[in-house]
Amino acid sequence: MARGGQGLARVAVVVRAGAAPLWWCGVLAAGVGVLPPGITGRRIGVLAGAALFLVAAAVVLSARRGRYTALARAAVRAGKHDVLQDRAVTVRAWRRGHRRWLLLALVAALGSAFAVPAAGGLLLAGCGTGLRLKAAWLGRLERSEDALLWVRVDRLAADGGRPAGEAVRSYRSTGIAAGDAAPGGARRRTAALV
Repeated sequence: MARGGQGLARVAVVVRAGAAPLWWCGVLAAGVGVLPPGITGRRIGVLAGAALFLVAAAVVLSARRGRYTALARAAVRAGKHDVLQDRAVTVRAWRRGHRRWLLLALVAALGSAFAVPAAGGLLLAGCGTGLRLKAAWLGRLERSEDALLWVRVDRLAADGGRPAGEAVRSYRSTGIAAGDAAPGGARRRTAALV
């Protein structure tokens, strides 16, 4: 790393990194969890799971939005010595740091199916959906500001998450074309050559 530079990770990529694993763990747990009749019965379990899915998605989407907005508005321009972390590196760090929690959540969702079929899996899928929606919201915020938001890697939690945690004091910003991820944290599509 160059003298005086910082390693920077995209905020939207950190948020989006957990969406797919939580979604797929939830779908798997809900699919397997609908097999046992459970204590409540399948119908009640699926209805309860649908309600949990909606509530979880809404809670995850709305959590800390004010802090994200405040940090985005106060973002300072990234320096020329700052090193922009690749999308794949950020995603890999998040997933490596959270793999135990994902495994425990999957086991808990599968175990809960014996009481309330499919509800635990749908709760996990709702959390994943909420993260995807929050990343999309961040993408709209980035487009409106015409700047991508970055967070210092050393300010993230040890597991590679919490881009709006207490340790994060400010964001950095770059032009909309910087890095290898589009606004919202998705892979950047390359334009076709003409």
